[in-house]
Amino acid sequence: MAEALPEQARALIDGKNFAHLATLSGKGAPQVTPVWITRDGDTVIVNTAEGRVKTENMRRDARVAISITDTENPYVWVAIQGRVEDMTHEGADDEIDALAKKYLGQDTYPFRAPDEVRVSVRIAPEKVGLPAR
Repeated sequence: MAEALPEQARALIDGKNFAHLATLSGKGAPQVTPVWITRDGDTVIVNTAEGRVKTENMRRDARVAISITDTENPYVWVAIQGRVEDMTHEGADDEIDALAKKYLGQDTYPFRAPDEVRVSVRIAPEKVGLPAR
């Protein structure tokens, strides 16, 4: 069952903070990739491309984990465990451009390969962990 994101998690996702997305390989080994991140309400969103290891891993096994650390204070962080609820090409190009604006201050994603097909990944949080205070 999806869990609501606490305010600290929302703030970290909304800020210019990098996330690390952990997926599982076909043999069960973890694979971790730094990613740009955003959200739609309590749904966590990452954007990737077809043909990447994480994309194939998430299609095979929807379980993921995400950690986000505040770039200004690494002692402020959140860890999210969840499941991929949707992977789509629809809107993914506009989404990566919005992420490029957020992270790079550029209107369009400058690293797109000519034949690249972008994928928007929507993740439902199931467990959210914050540092003890």
